[in-house]
Amino acid sequence: MHGERAEGVLPNLSGKEIKEKTMVDYESMFLSPSYAMRHRRFQMTTVFRHVYGWMFAGLALSGVVAWYTAASGLWQRILTGPGMMVCIIAELVLVFTLSGTINKLPVAVAYAMFLGYSALNGLTLSIVFIAYELALVQRVFFITAGMFGGLALWGTFSKEDLSSIGSMCGMALWGLIIAGVVNLFVGSSRMDWILSLAGVAVFTGLTMYDAQKIKQLAATEATMDGATIHKVGIMGALSLYLDFVNLFLRLLRIMGRRR
Repeated sequence: MHGERAEGVLPNLSGKEIKEKTMVDYESMFLSPSYAMRHRRFQMTTVFRHVYGWMFAGLALSGVVAWYTAASGLWQRILTGPGMMVCIIAELVLVFTLSGTINKLPVAVAYAMFLGYSALNGLTLSIVFIAYELALVQRVFFITAGMFGGLALWGTFSKEDLSSIGSMCGMALWGLIIAGVVNLFVGSSRMDWILSLAGVAVFTGLTMYDAQKIKQLAATEATMDGATIHKVGIMGALSLYLDFVNLFLRLLRIMGRRR
């Protein structure tokens, strides 16, 4: 009896045939639509955790450095004279280096550069606590956080292709930069207000576009290794960090009056 049941369940297969059958079963499992969907979902979750986790870490570091620099009076020694320009140039060097060489950099170095940029940006942002009332800064920060969260959710879950919005906002950003440099020499408060309004519109579009782009990268069918996930997380965090900070600064200019 037992021998007959065993023969019915386990047919007489050679070792080679059993190996081939096992390999085919594994391949069919890994290539099945359900497995691919679970894999993409896990990969998306991991990328999102890295992107938003490091973005919040960068914002927190910038906020702490900005507050301490302003409260301790350190800003008078660092940001007066050529200090401010040195910090701005160092920030630009870090951003362009990180963006241009991310594929060649070790993950630890990329993280260190991102945190270094966040700390340097905190030094320059300390001026915010000197120029504006603390209550206003807090209020605008929470408004920016709510606005940013809504825009990021919209970009992540929208089924519309936001590439055209991203392209238009990218071109408009260069126009804002040029107009801002010109206004440094003109010194027009009305022009500054107009540029702030335009900046809110531009970074509204860029926030939605960047959020959608991050989702598209995370949802790719290609399997990312650990280093690639970390690097996508760093660049996504940097993009959204820049969107948030620029949105915050422009809303602050619109809603607040300097001391």
